[in-house]
Amino acid sequence: MKLTFDNQFTRSLPADPESGSRRRQVANAIYSRVNPTPVTAPELVAHSAEALELVGLGDVDANSEAFTSVFSGSKLLADMDPHATCYGGHQFGNWAGQLGDGRAINLGEIETAQGLLMLQLKGAGATPYSRTADGLAVLRSSLREFLCSEAMFHLGIPTTRALSLIRSGEDVMRDMLYDGNAQLEPGAIVCRVSPSFVRFGHFQMLAARQETPLLARFTAFVIDTQFPEVANATRNQSDKERVIAFFRAVCQRTATLMVHWMRVGFVHGVMNTDNLSIIGETIDYGPYGWLDDFDPNWTPNTTDASQRRYRYGQQPGIAQWNLMQLGNALVSLVEESGPLEDCLSEFATLYSEQWLAMMASKLGLARADEALVSDLLTNLASAETDMSIFFRTLADAPPHLAVEGAVKAALYNESDWRAVEEQWQQWAQRYALASTESGLPGDQRKASMNANNPKYVLRNYLAQLAIDDAERGDYGKTSELLDVMRRPYDDQPQYEAEYAGKRPDWARSRVGCSQLSCSS
Repeated sequence: MKLTFDNQFTRSLPADPESGSRRRQVANAIYSRVNPTPVTAPELVAHSAEALELVGLGDVDANSEAFTSVFSGSKLLADMDPHATCYGGHQFGNWAGQLGDGRAINLGEIETAQGLLMLQLKGAGATPYSRTADGLAVLRSSLREFLCSEAMFHLGIPTTRALSLIRSGEDVMRDMLYDGNAQLEPGAIVCRVSPSFVRFGHFQMLAARQETPLLARFTAFVIDTQFPEVANATRNQSDKERVIAFFRAVCQRTATLMVHWMRVGFVHGVMNTDNLSIIGETIDYGPYGWLDDFDPNWTPNTTDASQRRYRYGQQPGIAQWNLMQLGNALVSLVEESGPLEDCLSEFATLYSEQWLAMMASKLGLARADEALVSDLLTNLASAETDMSIFFRTLADAPPHLAVEGAVKAALYNESDWRAVEEQWQQWAQRYALASTESGLPGDQRKASMNANNPKYVLRNYLAQLAIDDAERGDYGKTSELLDVMRRPYDDQPQYEAEYAGKRPDWARSRVGCSQLSCSS
């Protein structure tokens, strides 16, 4: 198994002088060197063939001992440079101080046709940033991360990738809902892949410690390695202008990411500033969820059940709040807040424009009226209506006939139709008129709608069924789900009954389906 490492991150940035996993506060450094903890009996649960191709391992047997040893953290390859990075963050709106990679260890950057990619093991043991935790992860959360990373990629949403999911052969003690009922669960390790795992919190930590020279150096490194469009456009400009352009680009990438999440009904669940990627990828699949019935106030995270800070409908607003914290961290490099505030205003405008264009595409329109879309969302929330099924079914008939059929197909309780019939019929008339004025022609309409409205999303109950089987040693459901999610916009009639239906009643309140925590 041949991987060529070119570790520009550790080569270019200052390291903590102490190595190893002793818990400590770290200053004037971006990372600490620490090795993964070897496991006793690594066993492959699943791998992504596409991700293997991405990193140049398409011809490798993922079931081999060589593969599972490396990607469980039990064996280090030549030129690997294992390390965990130091960052801070706001958690649920409150500054938490030093956080860092508490259960993630970067193996190093590899050369690929797409450029350098960082390999990272999640659940591979303690680091200096593990605080009171063990740095490990359990199978249920690791399987959810593995499947969702790949599902999001195939949906066309920027995301970290998942190369492999490997059982450790060891049990891990976890209190799933933090209710005093801890129990042993099977441990697992996910190998994640991304051009960069840098988060908003990296910049925040340096600013909080007033390490301004290192903040400037780190920001320049991120611009040069991850934002070539900014580096090229500002080559002859001042450092201040480069930082402003960088912040504007982060705002733009984050706005686009939020539009994607809202398009498919994805709820991240824990949008702390340490969980937002600086390059605009979805990162850290913890207590995430997918809207079944359209409820803007829903969050899958039991930790957030009272405040619902990270609910579906508030995600764009939280993204802007997080960007404001990033801007606060960068202001010492700009020496004035005005230009950064302008970028935040541009975020709001850009998000609104992209969101309305996205909704028009979901509806098969060349352009959409804000009032039409707003009233649509009100209608969807007025009764328990499946978001994915409604939008997918809406393309199956001409606009003047489609709405009633789509609503009836998507309602969880068919008897609700009478209560909402009038408001839907009124909206259907407006939708038909909008389709006449700015709708796409026949076949083009359906193709556009089906390209934006997935038939298959990784509903929580589907992931939980795969977890149930995997914990018994049966990985067939995991493989099948991965296969279905490779083509989320295709009809795939052989899978429709099992994977494209509404959430079953048993999943309405089951832990792992509607209730999730940060425990992993």
